[in-house]
Amino acid sequence: MAAAVHSPTSAVMGPAAGIPGDKAAIANDFLHTPFMRAALPFINGGLSGMVATTVIQPVDMIKVRIQLAGEGKAGGPRPTAASVTREILASGKALDLYTGLSAGLLRQAVYTTARLGFFDTFMDSLKSRAKAKGQEIGFKERATAGLTAGGLAAMIGNPADLALIRMQSDGLKPLAERKNYKSVFDALGSIAKSEGVGALWAGATPTIVRAMALNFGQLAFFSETKAQLKKRTEWSGNAQTLAASATAGFFASFFSLPFDFVKTRLQKQSRGPDGTLPYKSMADCFAKVTKQEGILRFYRGFGTYYVRIAPHAMVTLIVADYLGWLTK
Repeated sequence: MAAAVHSPTSAVMGPAAGIPGDKAAIANDFLHTPFMRAALPFINGGLSGMVATTVIQPVDMIKVRIQLAGEGKAGGPRPTAASVTREILASGKALDLYTGLSAGLLRQAVYTTARLGFFDTFMDSLKSRAKAKGQEIGFKERATAGLTAGGLAAMIGNPADLALIRMQSDGLKPLAERKNYKSVFDALGSIAKSEGVGALWAGATPTIVRAMALNFGQLAFFSETKAQLKKRTEWSGNAQTLAASATAGFFASFFSLPFDFVKTRLQKQSRGPDGTLPYKSMADCFAKVTKQEGILRFYRGFGTYYVRIAPHAMVTLIVADYLGWLTK
């Protein structure tokens, strides 16, 4: 996110902000070392994702519960965000809305650090190549950077993503079958011990495809929309970022929700009494859900998903933009 959200002012960065000149110069020199210039996109990405997750975690919890409701059934009551929230609050445990927060934060520390870091790194490289040829990068280059960054980051972050789903779905099981994970590390250790280390990458295929679809919608459309708004409007940097984030959130939701749905089902599943799993693969899950529950089930909870994705994208991208300005 190369464009700055705020205009530099001496009131923020200079001695007037209470920062002695020598210390500010030392900090500035450190930020401009080759190592820090390469690391900052990753650091800023991780911090922005963790801030956004802390804000959005209750919505993510509700989204997962909606996706897991009525599994294997075509009919039955349709859960809504309101009904799921009431059910959780009725149990007297409002903090259950934050179940899996430790896993969510770890996921952001790994996944968002990687995806935004890779995206900014790829974009800088593409911009340099285009500039050397006297050209400008277009939507195709932004889409390629977003898809590649998303796929790489998802593979790295899958264990934390798996732990998050397991922690959020644990409360749906009968009391005798619940694992009652104490933290993300307890969940990761328990899964590795009982199912093998390879199980930490369960659902990796839809996770990667979902991430590529989400990043295509989020990062490519954010970057493209912001570039177009900057070129065609006189809006402020803040207004451009907000509008681009909302647009990116919609497209990210539309492209990624079916894969997010399948990812949730695959990562939540456990072996039955006969030792078999409900779904053999991503394709098998798509086929069974379509047959048993109907194709529109993949878009169940789109509103909740958008409310989870769009604000998360907005907070993440705004914080990343701001951190990028602070450290440029």
